[in-house]
Amino acid sequence: MTIIWVLKMKYQKHASDAIFWYLNELGSRVVANTGIPSDRHHMGKLILQSLKDAPEFIMQIDGATGETDTFQDALEKSVECANAFRTIGLKADDVIVVMAPNFNNLSISIYAAFYLGIIVAGVDSTLGIMELEETFKLRLPKVIFCEKEREEDVAEALRNIKMDVKIVTYNKSEKNISFVEFIEKYGSGTTVDEFKPADLDPVEQLCLLVPTSGTTGTTKCAALTHTNLMIGAPYIWILSTNFPTPIERAILVSPVQWLSATFSIILSPIMRFTRIQTSLPLTTEHTYFLINKYKPSYMMLSPTLMTTLVNPEERDKCDFTSFKVIILAGSAVTQTLIESLKNVTINAEVYIGYGLSEVVSFALNPVSVYPGSIGRPLTHFQYRLVDPNTEEDICEPNVTGELWLKGPSSFKGYYNNPQATAEIYTVDGWIKSGDLLYRDENWNFFYVERLKMLLKYRNHHISPTEVESVIIKHPGVQDVAVTGIPDDECGDLAVACVVPQHNTTITAQEIKDLVKESLADTKQLRGGVIFMKQLPLTSTTKVNRAMLKKIVREMKRE
Repeated sequence: MTIIWVLKMKYQKHASDAIFWYLNELGSRVVANTGIPSDRHHMGKLILQSLKDAPEFIMQIDGATGETDTFQDALEKSVECANAFRTIGLKADDVIVVMAPNFNNLSISIYAAFYLGIIVAGVDSTLGIMELEETFKLRLPKVIFCEKEREEDVAEALRNIKMDVKIVTYNKSEKNISFVEFIEKYGSGTTVDEFKPADLDPVEQLCLLVPTSGTTGTTKCAALTHTNLMIGAPYIWILSTNFPTPIERAILVSPVQWLSATFSIILSPIMRFTRIQTSLPLTTEHTYFLINKYKPSYMMLSPTLMTTLVNPEERDKCDFTSFKVIILAGSAVTQTLIESLKNVTINAEVYIGYGLSEVVSFALNPVSVYPGSIGRPLTHFQYRLVDPNTEEDICEPNVTGELWLKGPSSFKGYYNNPQATAEIYTVDGWIKSGDLLYRDENWNFFYVERLKMLLKYRNHHISPTEVESVIIKHPGVQDVAVTGIPDDECGDLAVACVVPQHNTTITAQEIKDLVKESLADTKQLRGGVIFMKQLPLTSTTKVNRAMLKKIVREMKRE
């Protein structure tokens, strides 16, 4: 589940269909060349044509090394990589794993896979050996691309589960073949002019496996097709009217397994903008360096990471004025963050919205939203609000229910997990979002809570988000997450995990009093308050709620 909050900071705008006109023209040219009508959604053929259209355009820059790739560079290397895949016997429906920082050649291997109908699985490059074992058993890859620093762990995980998989490192290695050596050894064959991508059915052919577990539960992979991506991903750009090149430079701060990274990787050649990325760990200092040096105009990141970047103690190190568009994705946005953004991004439109990995992109229109709303319906989706207990439709406004969706970007299901697929899909094809929302009489939707995240105290529901929205108003609080500890008699006792502002002293009683003054008795912090230096995060910089539940049982609560 992904939440994207969009804040209008400059002027009233309206969503535009310009992105779809542009893609229709691109797709028509591809179809004219191939004679296959469905190729308008063939991700590989669209990327290949786009790379040929503007050979001198700079596609990507590795800010760690200064290395650049033009469209022509990417075209030649991706065709060689596709030749290498064919040489070693890879074919449609085979899986490759990519688990590394954003090396320039990472996207090259993804494009080559898309040309041939090979499925790409982005994997968290920080996973431990046991986690890698489970990851590989689920995805069953034929090739694993990683950095040399992780090759021993990858090899050990493969040995433990008795899988024989080729390992390719993006940087030079003494133990495994590097990416450059891989295409030198296997990539000869057809030239760029002679190369022909595989023909495939974009509606059925999987191209991407996106890890998703919602708030709790074991990790699953949302299986997305070429058509899913080509229908869903462009909705990120309904806020723009100028194509190609709606923005000049986008900084990529998301890891490869996150869908927003995919949007940047696949759309930068199609839409013709330059990606600023890095093969180094993305620390705050390094992010500041990239922004100051390359002056990107677009960024998509989590509110948690944005909160860190605009920390009053550090933000003067960075010039944010180059940004024209910022999208915050992954969790709710606090009023404190909004005020901070107003101070540092004076030229930016900062957007709020809502989406799911299972429908690829925005699930609601985020442009010109009603204050407090997460958007209004998009025309390619059908919407229902459903009572989660009775599964009866809620027809009146201002009544909370679970959002159900149906539309052409709906995913194929969870990869190798029919049980989880059956749980999220109804028999008649509706996706259960797992999110509680309500709408007003004008069909503005308002987010309430993740259904599984709700705490229950003596048969009364507690929304962690609601309690967090109260605590974050305290001037001494930088960040907060609310979770629960189990109690035999009461159910859940709410606990606040608080990150204080730098050089600020606050007490647990202050936090408790603030909640007491603002919320009903059933929503009080009976589990206590924990002060932390930072909240535990997932690799996609969301608050790790599962880890938080474990931590609060072990730490001293005040």
